Amino acid sequence: ETVERLQRPVRKTATYERTLAVLRHAKNRDIVTKSGIMLGLGEEHSEIAQAIKDLADEKLDILTIGQYLQPSNEHAPIARWATPEEFDEWKELALTLGIGVVESGPLVRSSYHAEEQSERFGFGEQAAASA
Repeated sequence: ETVERLQRPVRKTATYERTLAVLRHAKNRDIVTKSGIMLGLGEEHSEIAQAIKDLADEKLDILTIGQYLQPSNEHAPIARWATPEEFDEWKELALTLGIGVVESGPLVRSSYHAEEQSERFGFGEQAAASA
């Protein structure tokens, strides 16, 4: 995921509103929701804050925030490197807005600590043992 302005250039077949609608649809069915934001594509500070607010408004449960790394020359170039302090700032904002689990750092990916996140919501070995 990225901010609304960069959605089309970076994610050719996705739309920002569709992403939010899918999260809303899942949440309306009491499904645990997770999303991620990659920093470093040219987004502005205010756009990142708005994206996190939009996700919080959809009652997102889990958010990962990581540094974008260009996978090939056919993909968007890295516009900037986010600082560790910036990752901390975004984590604090997301938690303050009510997102329950936030992993934020330059090496964070969507699967970062997925097992621990799953256990927090009653999935995984612990849930299987109690079933």
